[in-house]
Amino acid sequence: MTGVGHLLNRQLTVWRTQTVPDGAGGEETTTSQVATVRAKVDQPSPTERLVAAQAGSTHSHDIWLLPTADVHRGDELRGTDALGQAQVFRVLSVVQPSRPIYSKAFAELIQEEA
Repeated sequence: MTGVGHLLNRQLTVWRTQTVPDGAGGEETTTSQVATVRAKVDQPSPTERLVAAQAGSTHSHDIWLLPTADVHRGDELRGTDALGQAQVFRVLSVVQPSRPIYSKAFAELIQEEA
């Protein structure tokens, strides 16, 4: 089995929340862009959706990545869809097979209210 690099048809930016010193003895929480990754965004199968719902998860999309992608639980992945509309995904978890030929992020699409 080969890697998934040839299937990754989108660029997504990785945004991560970090705590930094505020200079006055406290801390500030900031969200900043930490990377850009190649990705393929799919909707999960009906079985994956059912399992996620039973576990109380809001898993709405599977995001395929290179195994070296710096993406972690809690990150936001931002990009545009095929129609050029902005999308933001919250990463719920990231897994790899026993032979790391890809990473798969289970994510929730965050939709803005009208």
